[in-house]
Amino acid sequence: MSVPAALDRYVGTFVAALAASGVRHAVIAPGSRNTPLILALTSETSGIRPWLHLDERSAGYFALGIARQLDEPVAIVCTSGTAAANFLPAVVEARLSRVPLVVLTADRPPELRDVGAAQTIDQVRMFGSHAKWAVDMPVVTGKSQLDQYAASAAARAAALAIAVPAGPVHLNFPFREPLVDDTPAPSIPTMTTIEPADRGVIAPSEAVVDRVARLASGRHGLLVAGPESGGLPAEAIVALAAALGWPVVADPLSGLRTGRHDLSRVIDRADVLAREPALTERATPEVVIRFGAAPTSKPLNLWLGSLEPLDYVVVDAAVGGPAGLRDPDALSSMVVQADPRLLCEALLIVAPTETPTSWLASWTEANRAAGDALDAAIEGLSEPFEGSASRALAAALPDGATLVVGNSMPVRDVDSFFLSVPREIRLLGTRGASGIDGVVSTAVGAASVDQPVALLIGDLSFFHDQNGLWPVHRYGLNLTVVLVNNDGGGIFEFLPQRQLVGERFEPWFGTPHGLDFHHVVAQYGGRHSLLEGDGRAMIAEALARPGLDVLELRTERARNMELHREVFEAARVAIRASLEAAPTPGS
Repeated sequence: MSVPAALDRYVGTFVAALAASGVRHAVIAPGSRNTPLILALTSETSGIRPWLHLDERSAGYFALGIARQLDEPVAIVCTSGTAAANFLPAVVEARLSRVPLVVLTADRPPELRDVGAAQTIDQVRMFGSHAKWAVDMPVVTGKSQLDQYAASAAARAAALAIAVPAGPVHLNFPFREPLVDDTPAPSIPTMTTIEPADRGVIAPSEAVVDRVARLASGRHGLLVAGPESGGLPAEAIVALAAALGWPVVADPLSGLRTGRHDLSRVIDRADVLAREPALTERATPEVVIRFGAAPTSKPLNLWLGSLEPLDYVVVDAAVGGPAGLRDPDALSSMVVQADPRLLCEALLIVAPTETPTSWLASWTEANRAAGDALDAAIEGLSEPFEGSASRALAAALPDGATLVVGNSMPVRDVDSFFLSVPREIRLLGTRGASGIDGVVSTAVGAASVDQPVALLIGDLSFFHDQNGLWPVHRYGLNLTVVLVNNDGGGIFEFLPQRQLVGERFEPWFGTPHGLDFHHVVAQYGGRHSLLEGDGRAMIAEALARPGLDVLELRTERARNMELHREVFEAARVAIRASLEAAPTPGS
């Protein structure tokens, strides 16, 4: 058997085992050294859908978008050298947000490492602790035993990628030349089907359930639903809230603000509620049970961190490694390693005692008053306001839609202004590392496997990942982008730097770019329009059209900060009024 034929058989066996283990999609960045992987994955018999992307960094996030949307492992493939290094941001995000990726990097053989060979860097375990598992695959020599090893490595990679907590695994393939020749393709050995691994659902012990039930019974408390890549079990959480008589503070990326479940106890204005002392001093919880990661809202996290004493229970199915214990403010007094659904169901069996209804009413009435006031304040504006984009999307997105939310200001505006709606709308974000890179590609990846998909993004983040738009035209995808353009880093207007760094603020933090995105959109075959009116009709029309639509909302950074303060103040006034009319919690 010639070396290329042995290589074909080895890589073909690996790819067949990936497909048998549940990997259905692979995103491939072109190159030479990864030729064996490309040929195996693009074979009509591979069982895997190949996607071409020209930019490795964008390709990694494109794969993340697919993996988030389908909740299954996706492979990403590149050639050797700095191409592999460009996967790092996506690998980091996958690790921290618990998204399964199978990272396949081609490499030069050992004899070309560390001797000045072109396109050769140290790729062995190059992603460090960000990969759940990493292996330097053997160099093919023609021995058939390596085929068995390749199948085993593929099955192990797929299983580890989805095991709790899900995340990226890295297989580095050193290939010797020749990479191809004209010998007939060998047959792939027959394999036993490899079933996808069980994700390892963890049930709470009876002792843990009893302890949590005793903490919660008869006390004033909050259920907090934080961001979670796969979404949290909404029905189970709201059922527990009903039994306890507690409100549910729901982050927009938790999956609890939208859906057919009971929304009557869902608090979707916690970001503004936590800013108002009239509520935070009066409706102080004795216990908090949090599911998912820490909420997006900084005011909420700061307020909860200031409460003493407070029983703060963090519920998480995984608490080890870089993606493990998600308690950045060290608030937890108890960590329960268990599946959130199973814990809720176990607590319901124990039948905790409801707290007085005035406790729940103080939260729900304040939440209603804040929402009404925010809506009225925004509708009364006669100038562009960034928060209106979130309201428009909440109104326009149909059942079954996905909204990908950018970091920095967009996710914060969604937190403040995306109201709860009784429609099945999925909200996704790259909140693991919370970077502005790769957000466009994440949305395009989501759009490649599901429809309709919208993206809410800021101008710097859009600029940072313009290459991510390339697959939309190539694959005939549909994507609606709401682009908030304030000509720079709008979030910095809200930070101390605005007042403390003087004349250096504008060039180094405000960072005006002066770009006209109309040309970028046209380059990728899309349509560009300025968002007008309340935006709802334009968004709905764009979602119904095929192809790429970019609806741009142009605002002024400093004025936008002032408008945020004005609408928040209107909400705070309404919160105070609602509390004056309500009985004291516990009465």
